[in-house]
Amino acid sequence: MAECSHDCSTCSSKCSKADLIEPGNSASRVKKVIGVVSGKGGVGKSLVTSMLAVTMQRRGYRTAILDADITGPSIPKSFGLKSGSVEGSELGMFPPKTKTGIEVMSLNLLVDDETKPVVWRGPVIAGTVKQFWNEVVWGEVDYMFVDMPPGTGDVPLTVFQSLPLDGIVIVTSPQELVSMIVEKAVNMASLMDIRVLGLVENYSYIVCPDCGKVIRPYGESKIEAMAKAQGTAVLAQLPIDPELASLCDKGVIELFEGDYMERAADYIEKNT
Repeated sequence: MAECSHDCSTCSSKCSKADLIEPGNSASRVKKVIGVVSGKGGVGKSLVTSMLAVTMQRRGYRTAILDADITGPSIPKSFGLKSGSVEGSELGMFPPKTKTGIEVMSLNLLVDDETKPVVWRGPVIAGTVKQFWNEVVWGEVDYMFVDMPPGTGDVPLTVFQSLPLDGIVIVTSPQELVSMIVEKAVNMASLMDIRVLGLVENYSYIVCPDCGKVIRPYGESKIEAMAKAQGTAVLAQLPIDPELASLCDKGVIELFEGDYMERAADYIEKNT
């Protein structure tokens, strides 16, 4: 069988998209799966994933995070979860829970030393993501958020093809260069027949703690025009917030009090 080109319009095979979806764990019931992606690194994708999960959990939903950023996992740090905390049985691995009950699976929870680099080839990394889906006992989950590595490589391809995604959220930042990167991510999603739920802009502005003036260090935002050009929605614009960064560093992201992700949560509730 020829290697999949991911372009069904040029393929003679009669497989459907459903044929490629990996079956979930027999003891898991995951209702909605939302991917969080970015075309480049350093835009705050893991932060957005964490905040979405926390926001939906506060609304009474059972939420989970599948950390698919295998070589750069940072989700456990934000929630104060320690390495070596995963237990298992004949059913599979049981994801540790955060203080408010969010289930999390990440490579950093499985290793003895979370500072050691993961030097693996792409297929091995992609295989690990599949294992996180079908060998983890997620139980009853209303919303699972999948934190993906940046770019359009093996892991995003694996997630797009193998997990039953209900849509993706694309994280960006205000720099002019990023609009091109966003377009790449949108085009990849279109190629794979994945719905783009909307855009989240991080590092959008700073609020002066003394006078309350809004400062835009990267210039005026172009997120509205970008969303219009791509035919999608603006879900959130996040400020540079030292308090939020401090909560992540301390492993207590669940204590954040801002309403930054409320509009995004509203949209996800209504459109998935």
